[in-house]
Amino acid sequence: MRRDGRLRLAFLRERYPRGAGMTRKPVIEVRRSKRRRRTVSAYRDGERVVVLIPAQFSRAEEREWVDRMLERLAAREQRARRTDVELTARAQRLAARYLPDHPAAARPASVRWVQNQNGRWGSCTPDDGTIRISHRVQEMPDWVIDYVLLHELSHLVIPSHSGAFWALVARYPKAERARGYLEGVSAAAGLGITE
Repeated sequence: MRRDGRLRLAFLRERYPRGAGMTRKPVIEVRRSKRRRRTVSAYRDGERVVVLIPAQFSRAEEREWVDRMLERLAAREQRARRTDVELTARAQRLAARYLPDHPAAARPASVRWVQNQNGRWGSCTPDDGTIRISHRVQEMPDWVIDYVLLHELSHLVIPSHSGAFWALVARYPKAERARGYLEGVSAAAGLGITE
């Protein structure tokens, strides 16, 4: 076994001791690249996590970045596990809290994540009570997801973007902040998505 492999194994044993009551940790493979200057990335390859770092990083920087990237990867995977069932329950909670005077909004026929929404964050069909939320919103902060959901729930009450509709949406305390966040994401990514 190479010296790097022994160091990595010692690091893993120190960081994740056996019998610590933790779930099984992934095998971590660190790949150093002379082409990388500053960027670090990580991805899962089966049971292994591959962390790509610049070749000039010290061992201490490597350890720091491996920990950081494992946390980021876990957070990304947690967000990706959001299901349609969770989304529906979340929509029902939001409707009960912000639209209690409109009980029909608390009972949409379906609420689900979709991959085919390229020109909008979400959509609602008031005639059949279906709400679809773009997969792009899945990794956004919870307060932004709540805003997008409440926006679409409000369309179950008022289908247009009238003043009465915006008054319903404004019941959500972070509505303006969330709209700004979405506008910023759209502009930065060149998506051209507007409400």
